[in-house]
Amino acid sequence: MKRNIVIATVAAAALIGGGTVAAYAAGGDDSAPTQRQSSVKVADDRDDDSAQDAADDRDDDVTEVRSEAAAAKVTAADAIAAALKHTPGTAVSADLDDDGTKAWEVSVVKGDGSGHDVRVSASDGKVLGAQRDDDDDDAREDLAALKGAGVDAREAAEAASAKGTVTDVDLDDDGPAAWSVDTTKGEWKVDLKTGKVTPDRDDD
Repeated sequence: MKRNIVIATVAAAALIGGGTVAAYAAGGDDSAPTQRQSSVKVADDRDDDSAQDAADDRDDDVTEVRSEAAAAKVTAADAIAAALKHTPGTAVSADLDDDGTKAWEVSVVKGDGSGHDVRVSASDGKVLGAQRDDDDDDAREDLAALKGAGVDAREAAEAASAKGTVTDVDLDDDGPAAWSVDTTKGEWKVDLKTGKVTPDRDDD
């Protein structure tokens, strides 16, 4: 009876603690202990927690971006126009910062292939500053991808604005080149030649 109680206790410990539990059960005749092992494992929910945390982070990001977009008085198209007036060239992206500064960051490539980041106030459209981008290779690649395009970044932003408040415009050249536009209602592709707006299926 004593042996059965010990074995039952060890089995319960294995189920609760997980992993492999080594137990020594004394025989009824006080002989040397014999080793018994249980390989019972209890699955934890860490994977579920990680997935839930990631989903919560995405929801928080969406909420934050929507809040920033609602507070912005200057549209993406207007920010691009202001940036190009300050730094002439070709706009290849515009992003509404979510760091609390309430500013658009517009990437402009000049004719010589040099890249420049221009910050534009989301409140009044004034240029807050501009600096040279160190990665000219990317800038030149973007300029090459846009060769022959009939729709620029500002026009792409205007076209996608019918799908929600635009928060990001970027050149997507992973496949057939197109403008990738994020709005408060989803992600969209804008054709470089026709300006046609379609849902972005790449992230589905």
